[in-house]
Amino acid sequence: MTYEQIFLFCLLGVVFAFLVWGRIRYDLVAFAALIIAVVAGVVEAHDAFIGFGHEAVVIIALVLIVSRAMMNAGAVELIARFVLSSGRSLSTHIGFMSVIGAGLSAVINNVAALVMLMTLDIEAARKAKRPVSRSLMPLSFATILGGMITLIGTPPNIVIAEFRDRALGEPFSMFDFSPVGLVCAAVGIVFVAFLGWRLIPDTGQAALGEGEDAGLFVAETGVKDKSKAIGKPVNELYPLADEHDVTILGLVRRGKRLPGFAASEEVRKSDHLILEGDPKSIEAFIGAAGLDAPGTADHGGIRGQSLLLVEAIVPDGARMVGRTALDLRLLYRRGVTLLGVSRQGRRFRERVRKLAIKPGDVVLLLGPESRVMDAADWLGILPIAEKSHTVIQRGKALFAVGVFAAAVTTSVMGLVPLAVALAGAVALYALFNVVSAREVYESVEWPVIVLLASLIPLGLALEETGGTKLIADQILSLTDALPAWAILTILMIVTMTLSDFLNNVATALIAAPVGLSIAQGLEVSPDPFLMAVAVAASCAFLTPIGHKNNTIIMGPGGYRFGDYWRMGLPLEILIIAVSVPAILFFWPL
Repeated sequence: MTYEQIFLFCLLGVVFAFLVWGRIRYDLVAFAALIIAVVAGVVEAHDAFIGFGHEAVVIIALVLIVSRAMMNAGAVELIARFVLSSGRSLSTHIGFMSVIGAGLSAVINNVAALVMLMTLDIEAARKAKRPVSRSLMPLSFATILGGMITLIGTPPNIVIAEFRDRALGEPFSMFDFSPVGLVCAAVGIVFVAFLGWRLIPDTGQAALGEGEDAGLFVAETGVKDKSKAIGKPVNELYPLADEHDVTILGLVRRGKRLPGFAASEEVRKSDHLILEGDPKSIEAFIGAAGLDAPGTADHGGIRGQSLLLVEAIVPDGARMVGRTALDLRLLYRRGVTLLGVSRQGRRFRERVRKLAIKPGDVVLLLGPESRVMDAADWLGILPIAEKSHTVIQRGKALFAVGVFAAAVTTSVMGLVPLAVALAGAVALYALFNVVSAREVYESVEWPVIVLLASLIPLGLALEETGGTKLIADQILSLTDALPAWAILTILMIVTMTLSDFLNNVATALIAAPVGLSIAQGLEVSPDPFLMAVAVAASCAFLTPIGHKNNTIIMGPGGYRFGDYWRMGLPLEILIIAVSVPAILFFWPL
């Protein structure tokens, strides 16, 4: 072994130890290792930062922004009406949610797919009065499985595709992963829906929000042109309101609130409905009924641009105390609307914008994100940082989906590279305000970007010094009497085990060149070995640290570290059992 090989093996061993330890951020560990490698001379100084311009890094960043745009445009609400049903059996619900989660994960980042569906799953659990722990883990695993279906579904696929391009001169295309990915996803979903969830211990975790004070607001919304509410009695809107956990308290017409709940009154254009609920529920009902917040028509309505809902506490001495929104001329002066007020759970008959605000009230401000915080400072109120909500722009859902479909189509047809196609989609989303400038930067998981960009030069150095070939030769010498399919299986088991404890991007970066070297040593096609690495690197089901989706559900589901392997271990064994034959069928040796 050469000095460079010994140094890199030791350095990567230390990196992996720190990643498993988890006490230091993985991006800092990877970046520090890169700098150490440059100082030691095993990575050339002019190659130190080539990872930051690597196409895989660019694609991953763009996919995250596209995922945010799809969330902002309300793509998930196109399917929500079929999801939230408390009448389904648990197996049916899990199967249904899993299929949807896997499908979404195939076209957007699987982390974003889980975030989009997790709220719906928690809401369904709350309505069905069952522990949310029964369904959250199957949903997480399904979104991980769905990410394997396409190139952009999960970062390891992108890493493997770009590695193949550099090593063999041509990358995997968008749907090269689909045959094997679909087989794994289908078998995995059947398992988690009918058997897997039964293996999860009952954590006793109820659905979030159950039995808790959700912080109900009384809000006022306007009835605009083409609203679904026009021409209907108020009481006909009750089922839709119940579906979104909103109570309709009354109706305002020509500036006056009608007596009682006005249940039999027919809703007219320019009326205002008085609602009670939490901010997300109110916003969802507004979108479902085609309503608008008062005063937002000049800005294209509640769905016309990137708007933010912010909850803020009114302290004693604030400019708002003792004054109404009309007195303050909020919309004219600051471009924001007072959508609702929460007053210790008490209802009031005054119109929201004519209500004199008291100390201790919690107000709900709606407006362009660039203005809401400035308005809060001017009013002297205290925004609750963790309780701001991006308003879904439901009118742009078809536009967002169309732009994404066009980007994928132009890439698949070979007209432009995938990175360029996705960059064009992001530019259109930003131009039409589907994502704001702030959201473009916030959408990117910069620690993952730094991790990947830092490990790419280290991986290249390991290849160039012969380190990966050395590892491959050792594996071949230990498995000399075994057939190629058995060696492929061993490679998958080792890669999958690493992915359970390391970041899946890091696992793919290290395992891909090893798989290529093994294939070259066996004098067989490298494609099945690269595909095996892609599948194995994505399947991290044993721990909450192997995949970010598993980490996200840990708190809401009330899971412990040792809960994951109960369903994850049989699932990993099942994936290996079905993926090896599938890989060898679609990608022969």
